[in-house]
Amino acid sequence: MLILILLPMAFLLELSPSEIIGGHEAQPHSRPYMAYLAIWHGNNSSFCGGFLVAKNFVLTAAHCNGDKIIVVLGAHNITKNESSQQVIPVRCQHPHQDYDKESHNNDIMLLELESKASLNGDVGLIPLPVAHQQMPPGNVCSVAGWGRTSAYNNLSSDTLQEADVEVMPDSACPRNRRGIYHDYNPSTMMCVGKKEKGKSSFKGDSGGPLVCQQTAQGIVSWGSEMGTPPAVYTRVSTFIPWIRKTMRMLQP
Repeated sequence: MLILILLPMAFLLELSPSEIIGGHEAQPHSRPYMAYLAIWHGNNSSFCGGFLVAKNFVLTAAHCNGDKIIVVLGAHNITKNESSQQVIPVRCQHPHQDYDKESHNNDIMLLELESKASLNGDVGLIPLPVAHQQMPPGNVCSVAGWGRTSAYNNLSSDTLQEADVEVMPDSACPRNRRGIYHDYNPSTMMCVGKKEKGKSSFKGDSGGPLVCQQTAQGIVSWGSEMGTPPAVYTRVSTFIPWIRKTMRMLQP
């Protein structure tokens, strides 16, 4: 176990664009697919979420890239040396070739791990959806992460937080030229979270999965600066051919 990954809170304050607001602490290890990504850009550090889709692959957002990434699997309290944790460096980062950091389009990345995870009760895989499957508005899904729980401070959560969020129609993320959703692309993105409920992913949750009917239908991507829902998720089903092709190409 690499103790250096059990990070002090000072590490956790450098956040990537997207936390759980209005949620609650998850039952420890109830989401064995969850991955915590410790990311370095030179001397600067940040973190993201991700999820295990094969023994040696984690899926996350493309904007969670870095010079170096170390994945922690089997974690609940990320500041503690839990016996359930598996700490595995990333061998190679594979962002989507058409990722656009300005529009957030194609915000998806596969991380190839240096070694295979050991699957057990605390570390497991999550299924991916069928290619181009649509998740109709009104479906209630869930999101989880270690990100900030309020827009009014920089404190992230030591423990995994979760919230139920509703899939919204694309019209709930209107592409008004001056609105925050002007780059919303319904073919590659999902609009998630009812404004009245006040529950959403936020800063630090980027890369984590939107789980609908026990499959990873979305990836936390971007949203409002104040964490007001709806937030925007990468639509995983659109990218199933790319995911499968990339994993086949990299398998020994």
